[in-house]
Amino acid sequence: MTIDPRTGFDVDLDLRYATADNLTGSPLYARPICLLHPAAATCLTHAIGRARALDLRLRVFDAYRPPQTQWALWRALPDPVFIADPRVGSNHTRGVAVDLTLARADGTPLDMGTGFDDMSPQAYHADETVSAAAQRNRALLLGIMAVAGWTHYASEWWHYQLPDAPLYPLVDDGALGPRLTA
Repeated sequence: MTIDPRTGFDVDLDLRYATADNLTGSPLYARPICLLHPAAATCLTHAIGRARALDLRLRVFDAYRPPQTQWALWRALPDPVFIADPRVGSNHTRGVAVDLTLARADGTPLDMGTGFDDMSPQAYHADETVSAAAQRNRALLLGIMAVAGWTHYASEWWHYQLPDAPLYPLVDDGALGPRLTA
């Protein structure tokens, strides 16, 4: 399912892998399309509603990730703490994971203590070296996502996936909609 704010998903899209603003320094997607498995899209809809009730918005950095993109990330940083080994597969490549943050209604992102794809211990959900405000914001995001049916990944405050994510098959580029890679 395509996640597009113009078609009913009230989110901000900031698809970093469609730009050079990512850990590889190069665009990895040919076009900025955000895709999710329908089960994940349903849970995202619930999270959108929870955030809206708090006068907040979700800003999505990544969702479905083609195998080619997973390989590019692995080549840039072959660290299984932060990048799933593409030989095993990523829950992003199953279409059941999403990377996101919270923003105010005006679009201003909340302070999470680090940026997206900060591959350091400060990115861990439970890191206590970030400010108290960032810890609160991470807990708020975690609460919104958990109530909506997602589980978190302890090493990345921005990463959420369906609880049964490994049961979904890996998906080749183009199987969920338009191809993302050139």
